[in-house]
Amino acid sequence: MLTSSIKSLPFLHRGKVRDLYAVGVDKLLIIQTDRLSAFDVILDDPIPNKGRVLTAMSDFWFKKLGHVIPNHTTGIDPTTVVAPDERDQVAGRAMVVGKFKTLKIEAIVRGYIIGSGWKDYQKTGAICGIPLPAGLQEAQKLPQVIFTPSTKADVGQHDENISFEEAEKIIGADYAAQVRAASIKLYTEASEYAATKGIIIADTKFEFGVDVGGKVHLIDEILTPDSSRFWPADSYKVGSSPPSYDKQFVRDYLETQGWNKKPPAPRVPQDVLDQTGAKYAEALRKLTT
Repeated sequence: MLTSSIKSLPFLHRGKVRDLYAVGVDKLLIIQTDRLSAFDVILDDPIPNKGRVLTAMSDFWFKKLGHVIPNHTTGIDPTTVVAPDERDQVAGRAMVVGKFKTLKIEAIVRGYIIGSGWKDYQKTGAICGIPLPAGLQEAQKLPQVIFTPSTKADVGQHDENISFEEAEKIIGADYAAQVRAASIKLYTEASEYAATKGIIIADTKFEFGVDVGGKVHLIDEILTPDSSRFWPADSYKVGSSPPSYDKQFVRDYLETQGWNKKPPAPRVPQDVLDQTGAKYAEALRKLTT
């Protein structure tokens, strides 16, 4: 499914991957489509069954990490809030969640040096202004987990890495401190669990919102192949970008196309899409069984 078409609820927003509808005044229906965003550009080609995999994985992590911080899940069956002829659009790929005011930063946590963090380190010896020891190699485990926030860009725009001080200016010092502490604890517990399943979580991003009383909640999706880098532990080695269970497979293909990373994106061959979908499904199976 590239795009949902729910008529029985008010449509609110179409994001990079998720479509949002209003359920009353205080809840949302979030539908995970099979769209894929790479380099902040939505591709024209869907990843088979991706929305269902992401929904199942987020649901698993929300339950497993619910003791760390409250989250936006409600437990309401999404098929009960839409018309009967629309249930096939939400079954297995949607959640009914509480409605919160979004904190306007991406809460990124890194345990390994890779991606934009590796590029930043090569230029500056730091990531988002956080100094790191000299001589680190690509994909190396960091001496300690670091919190490296970014801006939360609109669809079609690029997120930009920012310092913690800049994050404080955007959402306030108190919320920034709460988000950093929660993000590091969530990542640490998740990565320790994943290690028992043969998966390294190199980095991930979280999003947070606040309720009417100002209490912080974990929202959006969490610890999925779309929001994280998952590496198979048995083929991991320092010094190069490891194979992954996430959309890095598509990113790597796009990097070979001479693309300027602005819309429209190049078309992606079906075999790359199918292999990416298989990687997503494999990650879900390994983590949840």
